[in-house]
Amino acid sequence: MVAVFFVRKKTVRCYHFSIERVHIRSKLPNKTMSKNIDRPAILVTGANGQLGSELRVLSVESPYQFVFTDIGELDLTRKDDVFEFFSGQNFDFCINCAAYTAVDKAESDRDLAYKINALAVENLALACEANQTTLIHISTDFVFDGRAFSPLNEDDDPKPISIYGQTKLDGEKLALATCTRTLILRTSWLYSTFGNNFVKTMLRLAETRPELNVVFDQVGTPTYAADLAKVIVGIIEIGAASGLEDKFGIYHYSNEGMASWYDFAKAIFEEKNVSIIVNPILTSGYPLPAKRPPFSVMDKSKIKTVFGFDIPHWRESLRVCLSKMEK
Repeated sequence: MVAVFFVRKKTVRCYHFSIERVHIRSKLPNKTMSKNIDRPAILVTGANGQLGSELRVLSVESPYQFVFTDIGELDLTRKDDVFEFFSGQNFDFCINCAAYTAVDKAESDRDLAYKINALAVENLALACEANQTTLIHISTDFVFDGRAFSPLNEDDDPKPISIYGQTKLDGEKLALATCTRTLILRTSWLYSTFGNNFVKTMLRLAETRPELNVVFDQVGTPTYAADLAKVIVGIIEIGAASGLEDKFGIYHYSNEGMASWYDFAKAIFEEKNVSIIVNPILTSGYPLPAKRPPFSVMDKSKIKTVFGFDIPHWRESLRVCLSKMEK
């Protein structure tokens, strides 16, 4: 039996504020927290997803003060609640991982997608601005229409072709317009040892299917969430050491290289020595409610130049992730 598969961006959760408390230092940060350049206080919202989970891993050995929140503790769509949570806490940084990520469902649930991906971001940005907190907001390659033929840089005009992409772009604009201390990190094709993602789905399907069809006419770059988490902490380290006043704005981050979903699937099975037939198919062979950008490879020159990061190739990072899954 042949399984026709198309990746769906974390469609398992649409209301992606974290609902799990792992390594939360306190349900609500205590009032003794203060801005400390040597030991900054960091709020992580939407902390139950892949990226939030990877940040938790890094927080264990970090000298910084991390507070991880979920929807039960902090509903970002409620402005008063956000301001009350910030009151007296003196967060130096806020990493916003919260998002509505059900790409196809967003096409019929635009109001909720906009509420979470845009209005909630504005609420957070307002609180950050009022408290002189640096906002690091995570966005997506889906803000582009995918019609480019060369890697996209931060100055290229975003032209989303889905409700998900449009609401994420709206969130970017509101964050930049509202908080003067905003860094936006656009990323793509996120996967991790945590949560549900393309890597885990491919391995799961391979357990029961002798053959899979995977689209080959959508090209981007897989991104290991652990690598992105390290970059975020690296930015915070630079900010703590020398400030970020001349570094705010939009940045692109993914692993290096490029691949189609077909290439990605083949690489997963090759690394795991899984014997399975993988057939390349066109996107038109598996229609979905939301359109996907056919080409969304991002140029990382800016983030490498400004912050001096070395970025591993996606295949190298995939190997690291798979090795961790075995443990």
